[in-house]
Amino acid sequence: MTWFWIILFVFVGLTLIALEVVAIPGTTVVGFAGLAMLIFAIWSTYSAYGSTAGHLVLGSSLLFGVLILTFFLRSKTWKKVKLNDVIDSRVNTIDESKIVEGAEGETISRLAPSGKALINGEIVEVHTFSEFVDPETKIKVVKVEGNKIIVEVISND
Repeated sequence: MTWFWIILFVFVGLTLIALEVVAIPGTTVVGFAGLAMLIFAIWSTYSAYGSTAGHLVLGSSLLFGVLILTFFLRSKTWKKVKLNDVIDSRVNTIDESKIVEGAEGETISRLAPSGKALINGEIVEVHTFSEFVDPETKIKVVKVEGNKIIVEVISND
């Protein structure tokens, strides 16, 4: 095996191991493939070029492996790829003076079986009894349980 192939196998093996640790954890296939490539390159070096060259490839593989993993695991590297958004959504807070049993409103989104509705000027998340309700349908509050509002369609009877 030529030096080109040995260096290529070492580089690809280290890259696959780094990807396994950093980007695609849990699959182990990529890590095993990288480890197999590294072992094959080191074994080929020992068999083709002797123990001195084999020791050099083994030592450089270990050194570059530690350097690559150190680079990937530094905090500054992760600041470039991590999610920095803050979740500012909130649980359905109910104004008990406006949202009471019997209050009427209109759906804003499709209730399947939950969605948004406008009740007494408040946009709230509402739930139905396992039925689908189209947008802009008149509804009535049947029950308020904590922060869950259960509604039903107002029939035109």
